Amino acid sequence: MGLYDRYLALRLRYSDADLPETVAVIVTERDLLEAGAYRTLERFFDWAVEFGVTQIAVYVSVLDTEVVDTIRTELRNVDAPRELAVRGPDDDEQADAPVLVSIGLGGKHEFATAVRGLAEDVDAGELAPEDIDEAAIERELVFPVQPDLVVKTGAERLSDFMIWQSVYSELYFTDVNWRDFRRRDYLRALRDYQNRQRRFGR
Repeated sequence: MGLYDRYLALRLRYSDADLPETVAVIVTERDLLEAGAYRTLERFFDWAVEFGVTQIAVYVSVLDTEVVDTIRTELRNVDAPRELAVRGPDDDEQADAPVLVSIGLGGKHEFATAVRGLAEDVDAGELAPEDIDEAAIERELVFPVQPDLVVKTGAERLSDFMIWQSVYSELYFTDVNWRDFRRRDYLRALRDYQNRQRRFGR
């Protein structure tokens, strides 16, 4: 670890400002095709746990559904410091783990699927329309996680992901590509988070 990394780490640890408890990172199918991408993911998990994160969410956007099985297999073989759950776009079962990985087709698709599920419940007489609220929608999402901090590498956009979940999150964008994402880049994201005043939509 370099001198600059140690400096950032000390600033974070001795600051009175809070660190995020739930962190999400958005990566793309293309990111995971780069050499060393999964090793970067393992290191990211370790960094997050080192600085107090209790839950980690990874959202992988895919354009080609034919690669989902391959990506799912690779992700399930990732060495995570805590229990890991991986869900694909067609997986129905709910998952509960400190490290959550979603392979999906985007936030619009996820939200449309959630609404369709609620409509089917109403049609089957299992749910009254007046009982549809925010909690009901969240139960239908791939992962009902509300991150404190969302990190997006490579570009300043969310890539159609986490439309619902990130509404009150702090967003951090870096032009560093995922393959080159380093510990210092994560520490900079945490430092930026500490310097913000969260408003939760207010």
